[in-house]
Amino acid sequence: MSHATNSQFGRTVLRPLAKATECTTLEWANTFTRELPGDAALEEAPYAVLEKQESDELTVDVPEVLLRASREVRGLWSWAVSEQHENPQLISVSPSGAQLIGLSASAFWQNADIAAMAWSGSTRLAGSNMWAHNYGGHQFGIWAGQLGDGRAMSLGETVHNNIRWEVQLKGAGPTPYVRMADGYAVRRSSIREYLAAEHMHALNVPTARSLSLVFTDRVVVREERELGAVVARIAPSWVRFGSFELPASRADHATTQKLADYVIRYHYPDITHNPYIQLLERAVTNTARMVARWQCVGFCHGVMNTDNMSILGLTIDYGPFAFLDAYDPDFVCNHSDYSGRYAFNEQPRVALWNLTRLAAPLAALINRSTDSSESETVNVITDALNAFGPQFSAEYARVMRRKFGLFGEARDDDVDAVVQPFLDLLAEAGTDYTYAMRTLCSVPEALSSNTVDAVVDGLALRSQNIACDVTAWKRRMSEYFTTVYGPRLKMENADDVGAMMKRENPNFVLRNWVAQDIIERADKGDHAWVDQMLKLLTDHAFDDHAPMGMEDAEKYAGPVPSWGEGLQCSCSS
Repeated sequence: MSHATNSQFGRTVLRPLAKATECTTLEWANTFTRELPGDAALEEAPYAVLEKQESDELTVDVPEVLLRASREVRGLWSWAVSEQHENPQLISVSPSGAQLIGLSASAFWQNADIAAMAWSGSTRLAGSNMWAHNYGGHQFGIWAGQLGDGRAMSLGETVHNNIRWEVQLKGAGPTPYVRMADGYAVRRSSIREYLAAEHMHALNVPTARSLSLVFTDRVVVREERELGAVVARIAPSWVRFGSFELPASRADHATTQKLADYVIRYHYPDITHNPYIQLLERAVTNTARMVARWQCVGFCHGVMNTDNMSILGLTIDYGPFAFLDAYDPDFVCNHSDYSGRYAFNEQPRVALWNLTRLAAPLAALINRSTDSSESETVNVITDALNAFGPQFSAEYARVMRRKFGLFGEARDDDVDAVVQPFLDLLAEAGTDYTYAMRTLCSVPEALSSNTVDAVVDGLALRSQNIACDVTAWKRRMSEYFTTVYGPRLKMENADDVGAMMKRENPNFVLRNWVAQDIIERADKGDHAWVDQMLKLLTDHAFDDHAPMGMEDAEKYAGPVPSWGEGLQCSCSS
């Protein structure tokens, strides 16, 4: 039955129940929809309606337009129903992602067809009543009003090892927040997001996680006709800064408070006094640490709108992201970002700007809960926001010291005197950032064996700025190693420091050209390569060489091919 016919008769076709296996059975603890106000237009979950019916039909008397058509919603969420997808195929499963919710990757592969149906949304996991988040956001600095999850549906919340995880499907179909889009995702963007989340976790960056990747034969129209995919992803919560901004923009402070209380109760339970200012302080701290680690690994998010900022300080919504090739502080990875608002070096500033937007809806709660005057509230919020800079700098310095092999006692001038001069030289020559940091691991040995010039020659070969005076640059890089870095390294008095540094500086990174190569291989039918590259980018990211059976991936640690230099993506996915 078509969508138009279903809507005409005010009915919706639901998904059949997934066959019970080890990869489709979870215990749900759905506190979000139970404790927080939702969409008043559809109060009862469609599958709850189905359970009350005496027939075996999967069609319920719920107008499909309420589930799939864009509309304004007063509430923090709406019920959602996934769609049937043609020929779902299980492509990859994250073993560590599955373990987080008490599942195993082997169970997925042993029941691959069942898993593909369930984790594409073509069938329904038992006990799951899907919903979509409602939130607003500032997009490129401008308030955009209601946004919401137009193509992401939460299956539910599950608790494993005392950790709460909210499980989502991205690309499973439209929700009431779909706006002008279609609710689906294409394979290229799904591969990128699926691999990126697990790779970032392996790089010790706070992030949402990936569970599985399913390809479908659904035709999805973007700039051209493409095939679809569905990513199953998990996070302790998908609440964003924009989740607080939307109700506050409607002067619905009661809902804002309920959401704040919920986040504190389930995600910051140790907060006991002045809860709303502490919530802001935690967001500041966690966001500062997250963005500091972005800068250390050369990660550019690309679309740091407030609706893409996690209240828990996790990297979420991997869209037009990129890892730096040439070290360029002004690099813009999103070709839709014409002003360079989200350039690599702007990320800390934008993060603080976004936190200021979060502070606004919390201000009324802080004011009422503490009986403070308006000026006192402004002061306490200002103090919380002012902590961002020192916390960002402290985390950045901590991580960069380790990447430079400075594992001992920290010096106050390590960043200014040791780290920044090296980065300035990389920027001048356009040197490959990942390669340069990995090469740094060989400098301690080169200093002791008087082979620094060979190291510098290698760096020069991986530099892109043809306007740079290479001879002068090489001389200054050699002087840096011998007169700045070398003397500071000697203060460490550490053995085998180079090997320790290799555990801090990855060799294999999901650069845009690497992701594109993986995508093109998948397009040609080599679907297994995606799962193999998950293993490379998680278990072997810090290895000197690709493992046996993945020799073709050795090039991913090599020079950027000419077609991949400065590769940008858009928000179209």
